[in-house]
Amino acid sequence: MSIRTSAAPGSAPAETAASGPTRGLVEITGVRKSFGTAEVLKGISLTVDPGGVAVIVGPSGSGKSTLLRTINHLEKVDGGYISIDGMLVGYEVRGRTLHELREKDILKQRTEIGMVFQNFNLFPHLTALENVAEAPVVAPRSGKVRSTKAEARRRGLELLDRVGLKDRADAYPRQLSGGQQQRVAIARALALDPKILLFDEPTSALDPELVNEVLDVIRELAKSGTTLIIVTHEMGFARDVADTVVFMDEGQIVEQGSPQQIFTRPREERTRSFLSKVIEPAFNI
Repeated sequence: MSIRTSAAPGSAPAETAASGPTRGLVEITGVRKSFGTAEVLKGISLTVDPGGVAVIVGPSGSGKSTLLRTINHLEKVDGGYISIDGMLVGYEVRGRTLHELREKDILKQRTEIGMVFQNFNLFPHLTALENVAEAPVVAPRSGKVRSTKAEARRRGLELLDRVGLKDRADAYPRQLSGGQQQRVAIARALALDPKILLFDEPTSALDPELVNEVLDVIRELAKSGTTLIIVTHEMGFARDVADTVVFMDEGQIVEQGSPQQIFTRPREERTRSFLSKVIEPAFNI
């Protein structure tokens, strides 16, 4: 089903409509999230088409990372809902009420949603190849059979080659630079062939000289047809790879549009103010 109207957890969406087969259609509808008395997301609605690249920018504390974490239910929403290819994330409809899924069913959903974090989150006791090959053996994507160790190893080497690290397959995370660790994390996220990939400021923990090696890998992924949703502070990168740029502030989407429109003709004064502070003017050396 494809969800079309707003609802809070506890009440089912009022209307649904059948949709054709898709892969990676993300629909966020009226999503709200609070931490204590602080409302972090204030009714966010956003659609990312299959194969689209949406880049979310904005000041610190604007709710960007929280929104990203709601997409794979790492954060539960307080209102609204999210669907991927028409299937609710984290909830199911029973009668006219939304009920949260059991943890094992949420984990199954997450196998279709790859996520790359700021701080790599690699297993320190596993090699680069073992980090990439682990999931297809122990937790394959929903509907797929478990890979054999040989199959997972072969696929893992292909993915490490894709991110330029096949020659480091037997290295442990401590033996890799930050940029190399992040590239291993990207390969690991790809190992389950997810419908969508989420990137939460993937270069923020890297030394400046290592940033481009990670961004170059994501640039190649952006051409692959996988749906990408990226939170970043790298404005030049956002302009290069995005189909849609989303500017958030104070828990709301202030403006969204093409990179050309957002970076050269922003409509909102808040967008103009933010960009004037984070984009350095051209200068002559």
